[in-house]
Amino acid sequence: MNGFLHRIQARLFSLLSKRELKQPTISSYGQVESGIALDDIQSVMEWLFLSLFNAGYQGQSHLFWLSPGDAVDLHQHLRQLHKKDEPIFGYRCGDCVSTPPEGFYWRIMAEHPSLKIYQLEVQQNG
Repeated sequence: MNGFLHRIQARLFSLLSKRELKQPTISSYGQVESGIALDDIQSVMEWLFLSLFNAGYQGQSHLFWLSPGDAVDLHQHLRQLHKKDEPIFGYRCGDCVSTPPEGFYWRIMAEHPSLKIYQLEVQQNG
């Protein structure tokens, strides 16, 4: 799937100004298992990439295609990635979003018309 992501990235950069030196990158997890159509995946990836670009973010980010039965392994992976202080997003593939790791929550990104994209956030105690 890396070739697919690189094609999306190349297509987006052809639409954007050439003067930018750095670019956001998105690692995708669970894409094949999600069962989401490639056109829908491309649309979500383009929207997220442009959102990061417009926000001025130029680093690594992560997108998980969240299925209802996601396991504890996912929680461990999410916690490890969060330690890197890189944005983590989830796309809800079913009727409800997967349970986040303890101490975190999924914040819906209401800017996307599908209302299926979430960002992993740390819960604030108090």
